[in-house]
Amino acid sequence: MSRPGPKIPPLSVSDAQRAVLEGWLRRRTTAQALALRSRIVLECAEGHSIMEVSRRLRIAPDTVRTWRRRFIERGLDGLCDDPRPGVPRK
Repeated sequence: MSRPGPKIPPLSVSDAQRAVLEGWLRRRTTAQALALRSRIVLECAEGHSIMEVSRRLRIAPDTVRTWRRRFIERGLDGLCDDPRPGVPRK
């Protein structure tokens, strides 16, 4: 039973992108936030729904939507932190 609402575009990951994402997951020095975003994208690419991914990773559905959308729009660059507005911290 599917709910009415906007259809989300399918998320596809190229072999090269998958290799980078899996590398980020395996590397011990990867920031936790980036590792989580990589996991979100890989789970979505496997065909899991937003709700399923949010339950499996114990995060909010909106978090899954945000990173899914940014990956679709900007690819791997979309998963990295944007520079914050304002003066850099000292």
